[in-house]
Amino acid sequence: MDYAFHRQALYDYEILEKYEAGLALTGAEVKSVKLGRLSLQGAFVILKSNEAWLLNAHISQYQPQNPTAFFEPLRSRKLLLHKREIREISQRLKGKGLTLVPLRVYNKKNKIKLEFGLGRGKKAFDKREAIKKRESKRQIGRALRQKPDAEE
Repeated sequence: MDYAFHRQALYDYEILEKYEAGLALTGAEVKSVKLGRLSLQGAFVILKSNEAWLLNAHISQYQPQNPTAFFEPLRSRKLLLHKREIREISQRLKGKGLTLVPLRVYNKKNKIKLEFGLGRGKKAFDKREAIKKRESKRQIGRALRQKPDAEE
């Protein structure tokens, strides 16, 4: 089950490789994520001192009627990865123009997981090409759906 999906990332970036990591969350954050109160808009992943961090992901408070003074919706959250995975990702990041983009947050065996990808930013003409392909697929699908009606 997906709790959050970052559609804009697939539009803005060409995803070269995908990775999966656990998220270090507090109990209230887990409850809030399971209710779907998570936004990946503007979020990104960084590697800092052999650790991976998710920054700028917004998790709303679990009980808005009973607020706690120390809750931070935009705090940095640690990603749970093996050291060899972090080394591999950091080696790949040395390529020109590559970044780590969070794609979706989901549940796997009762654990909250983050799928993020190694991405390269698309140029404007790449985005236009993607829009053209999507539109042509829609038109073909519409034509195929309408075709059986015409034969009857």
